[in-house]
Amino acid sequence: MLKLWNSNYIKVWTANFMLFFAFHLVVPLLPIYLNDVFNAGQSLTGVVLCGYTITALLARLFSGYIVDCFPRKKVLVLCYALFALFFAGYLIAPTVLLFAIVRTLHGIPFGATTVSNSTVMIDSLPSSRRTEGIGYYGISNNIAMAIGPTCGITLYHATNNFTLLFSLSLAIALLGLIIDSTVKCRYRTPVKGKMPVSLDRFFLINAIPESITIVCMAFPFGIISTYLAIYSRDILNNSSATGIWFAVLSLGLIMSRIVGAQSLKKGRIVQNASFGVSVSLIGYFLFVALPNEIGYYASAVCVGLGNGHLWPAMQNMFINLTDNSRRGTANSTLLVAWDAGIGAGVILGGVISENNAYSAAFWTGVAVNAIGVFYYWMISKKHYLMNKIQATTELTEVALNHK
Repeated sequence: MLKLWNSNYIKVWTANFMLFFAFHLVVPLLPIYLNDVFNAGQSLTGVVLCGYTITALLARLFSGYIVDCFPRKKVLVLCYALFALFFAGYLIAPTVLLFAIVRTLHGIPFGATTVSNSTVMIDSLPSSRRTEGIGYYGISNNIAMAIGPTCGITLYHATNNFTLLFSLSLAIALLGLIIDSTVKCRYRTPVKGKMPVSLDRFFLINAIPESITIVCMAFPFGIISTYLAIYSRDILNNSSATGIWFAVLSLGLIMSRIVGAQSLKKGRIVQNASFGVSVSLIGYFLFVALPNEIGYYASAVCVGLGNGHLWPAMQNMFINLTDNSRRGTANSTLLVAWDAGIGAGVILGGVISENNAYSAAFWTGVAVNAIGVFYYWMISKKHYLMNKIQATTELTEVALNHK
């Protein structure tokens, strides 16, 4: 059997962990930072933080095309370097306007790096183990999500020093850059001549139904992940609960990734996605319906288990809806859809909670998520089964390698 955990795969896996650890170290504390340092209200906080998501979305929209047309390692190293350096901007932004500008621009290299790194990861995998490898790759995100917020919140409570946190994120991102710079990419035949420029070169039109599902899945997560720290402090009167919630969420993600990877190895892509969307909805419902610690932590378990099954399954769906030469576009389309849902959740969540209450914003998230689950069962699932073009080939290769 061809080797899954080869040196290149381990490097991009580790670099991806560094990328998301640097990201999650500060994300849950940014609303508190804006409120305490710049006296920003909930609506302004939502607008400032949403800028990052919007630019990441736009960057991902074009990143797939760039990664498919130019040397992937050069694109990856350049984008990762810019991602790391932008953390220095947080250290020198003296006003909320300048901070918003830095934060918004930071989304560009983040979006491009996630697309290029995941595409290089797929290139490093033997085709017979691609579905399994994609599942394990996501564990790097999940571990970062498990310990990043907890470490950030612990350091903040111990030092009350945001400069330390931003500096640490910068150092971790630079370490990830060094690791990625040692990756050896496979030779790809250069693209000759000019490729026709059309919407389908930047966004996988054939994956629109699946993209709608992802948007609806991301919407409630955008609300919860952004306002969880303030909700924990103001409603539950327990600031440390935020780190625990992310840790529990990530444990659910990791467990489901491990189990789901074995299921994906057997070709059960649709089954994993179906389980994921359903369990995630239960988790978001529990978060709102039970405004206490039982509902709080039970939601983290369910959302973790659900998203852990959903993400690798949906990524395989996107990849299986196009040919190998457009893996970058497939990855960017998935991430663009996720960013669109996150961004909408951040903005609307801030507006709704400012004018009503946190519960109203969270219930809105549940409603949008429920629409997405219904749409998946009625439209997306059937669309994928009718239009997949790679899944059959992948399963045949797996079968041959097991003989």
